[in-house]
Amino acid sequence: MNQLVKDFLERYEKASSYSDWAAIGRLYADTFLFGGANGVQVVRKDDFLKLVPRMKARLASLGLSETQLQAVEASVINVKYLLAKAAWKMTVRHFTGARTQLDAFTTYVLERQEEGMLSIAFQIDHQDLATVIAGQQTR
Repeated sequence: MNQLVKDFLERYEKASSYSDWAAIGRLYADTFLFGGANGVQVVRKDDFLKLVPRMKARLASLGLSETQLQAVEASVINVKYLLAKAAWKMTVRHFTGARTQLDAFTTYVLERQEEGMLSIAFQIDHQDLATVIAGQQTR
């Protein structure tokens, strides 16, 4: 199961790195929950896909240049859902030209679809990425 979830998150990583919004959209449920610094929100996939390019541009403007999956832990919740904890390594380019790496963590509840595919039903970011990345610029 860890390999199934790792493959899923590697598709997410690749789609994000290529700004392939359609591929990212295929990884989310039509409606999902997002938990972040401002609490939990119900998000429609269509609305999310309109927002993702702006979010990516904002993080890039703060210096985020690369995100790589580092580790995945997966466990079964029940026959329909999996819990996945992911560690990501992010590379931040400083305005000075220096680069640093930071760790980011996300927890996902993945829904198993009838055709064997997975989709993100709930995503919890463990930190506010924009704040963490912006904080790297002041160091």
